[in-house]
Amino acid sequence: MEWLMNPWVIIVIVLSVVIGNLAALKATANMKFKHTKKTTTPQENEKEETKQKIHTKQETDDVQSDEKKDAQ
Repeated sequence: MEWLMNPWVIIVIVLSVVIGNLAALKATANMKFKHTKKTTTPQENEKEETKQKIHTKQETDDVQSDEKKDAQ
């Protein structure tokens, strides 16, 4: 009984239990998650709309400058 209370034996037992539990968890936890669309806050929506407006304005400016170049 004295050898069972040896700190090294206790450490080995604890480590084997922890490692065994981790291995069992890894073997059984094969969960697949579907990608869901991220919900946005109203502030994020405003920022995205502003970015889209800027991008649209830049595209319009690019088209107009291309038309001017073609006309010359």
